Amino acid sequence: MGMSVGPAADGEESVVSEINTTPLVDVMLVLLIIFLLTIPVAIQTIPVKLPTEANVPTVTKPENITIGVDEEGNIYWNATQLPDYSALFERMKEVAVLNPQPEIHIRGDREGRYEFVGKVVVTCQRAGIMKIGFITEPPAGVISGSR
Repeated sequence: MGMSVGPAADGEESVVSEINTTPLVDVMLVLLIIFLLTIPVAIQTIPVKLPTEANVPTVTKPENITIGVDEEGNIYWNATQLPDYSALFERMKEVAVLNPQPEIHIRGDREGRYEFVGKVVVTCQRAGIMKIGFITEPPAGVISGSR
């Protein structure tokens, strides 16, 4: 291996047609080290079992109570409109002592504020209702009762 310093023997300067790969290798090694150090930190998670979604058709029992909340926040006990949340609380206290306790199914309007449904849930908790469910529309294209 020889090295030439200065102009070529015939007087013309020669063009270097080789790529210097040393800086490329240095950058690649640095990137490799960075990825090896950061990947274990990025994929570290807490081991939890996430719930799965299931479309279960609603089984309507005669003792179940449906609470409807419309867009304006009006409350309906089955099909009867209630004047306010205190009237809802009084009716829920009456059914909370029954054995077996009926389930409360809440039907909230899609365009309504979450506050209205949240107040119904808090009223259920205050009255001592143990089972609360939410009635929703099945996703588009899903046949009711199939999995």
